Amino acid sequence: MTISSEMATQILRLHDAEGWRVGTIARQLGVHRDTVKRVLGARRVGANKRPLRASLIDPYRAFIVQTLERFPTLNAARLYVMVRERGYKGGASHFRHLVGGMRPRRSAEAFLRLRTLPGEEAQCDWAHLGYLQVGRARRPLMAFLMVLSYSRRIYLRFFFNARMESFLRGHVEAFAAFGGVVRVVLYDNLKSAVLERIGDAIRFNPTLLEFAAHYCYEPRPVAVARGSDKGRVERSVQYVRSSFFAGREFTDLDDLNVQARAWCEGLAGDRRWSQDGRYSQREAFATEQPNLMELPKREYLLGERVAVQVGKYPYVRFDLNDYTVAHTHVRRTLEVLATQTTIRVFDGIQEIASHVRSYDCGQQIEDASHLEELVQSKRAARAHRAVDRLAQAAPASAELLRRAAQRGNNLGSVTAALMRLLDRYGAAALEHAIGQALERDVPHPNAVRLELERAREAQGQPPPVAVMLSAHAASLDAPVKAHALASYDKAVTPITGDEDA
Repeated sequence: MTISSEMATQILRLHDAEGWRVGTIARQLGVHRDTVKRVLGARRVGANKRPLRASLIDPYRAFIVQTLERFPTLNAARLYVMVRERGYKGGASHFRHLVGGMRPRRSAEAFLRLRTLPGEEAQCDWAHLGYLQVGRARRPLMAFLMVLSYSRRIYLRFFFNARMESFLRGHVEAFAAFGGVVRVVLYDNLKSAVLERIGDAIRFNPTLLEFAAHYCYEPRPVAVARGSDKGRVERSVQYVRSSFFAGREFTDLDDLNVQARAWCEGLAGDRRWSQDGRYSQREAFATEQPNLMELPKREYLLGERVAVQVGKYPYVRFDLNDYTVAHTHVRRTLEVLATQTTIRVFDGIQEIASHVRSYDCGQQIEDASHLEELVQSKRAARAHRAVDRLAQAAPASAELLRRAAQRGNNLGSVTAALMRLLDRYGAAALEHAIGQALERDVPHPNAVRLELERAREAQGQPPPVAVMLSAHAASLDAPVKAHALASYDKAVTPITGDEDA
């Protein structure tokens, strides 16, 4: 706030001559306290200035200053104990306030404005933007950012983790969005880029080196605790938090990424270019894009490879969920190749299972053929399999079976009836109908069937038709084992030459 010379003179007079405090002056003259402090701090030392009053800390100032010069980071609590041992009688809170003015201040550091050539450099980083609930799983929401240093073009992509597979996928999609590859990418000292660093001795992540060699760019880490060396991406993180993510509504991760892509191509590209305000960042990127290196002809194989141990159950555990494999592969070590959408299981070079990836937790993602083979090999497993399938499709069925057992009902027939209703009406309708039957305290399949029929009639839907094959039709698909013809050969008596005679 700029004030007139008359106002500044009045502030000095009220403070020096009348003895008014800063708050009183600000309140009476209608100015901010910082304005009053600035005027008092910039005044010329004159004869009217009142002498400073003596303080209890004055005899210890030299000791405090010398100690802080030797140990600049020494906290005020420890320094207070040292001064108390030397006779200081003042309070701790006032002492901390006084020491704050004596502590040596680090001189302000000046920075050169860095300018890069078009297509020369990009800066890359992760940003943590809270958590996203996926079913019962609480997944971290990680934002991958890559910013072209010349045009400030932003690429933004969200993931559920910051693992190497997501890190490299962000690079691949960023290069594809830019239509080319830069010659240098700057990284912070994150584990995906730098495994170990002592001074200038750097041990890079070998996976990143392999990826960089495929795309022919140089990975370059910045100095430790020097975020200013990649200030373009640091400022872009702040811009994403305030301009894109704050207050945004989305349904799932895919929806959020669609909105992020539209934001990068729209509002973020319309910003004024910092090097020349006459142009937008979109126009600056149009001049930079032809200077990027071409994308490689061969696609880089992405995926997270993990060795997993299969126990006595035909499931592999990956990322909080279980995925089925054939029962012939239990008690083995298999390999999981995970992408953003699929889970593939290998035994050596043979792929034995493929599933859609789930980001929930505690789920059993099953291939019906895997479990059907196991059920066929174990006759006693059929009843248990039916109960397990019911529990997965309609969790309320467990309570219905418990109550049915208390009433002495045949659990086998109850389970079979519920399985038929599941096949006809679906999991969601069955779960709702079981809940209605339990509310009326009638744990019987007939009550569940009645609720399903009521809901069907209310929706005006035709009755479900169950396709049932007759015993004869089902037998037509039965495998036929060919009879050995050797028995016929034994039944035929060979004709000898004597008999012909």
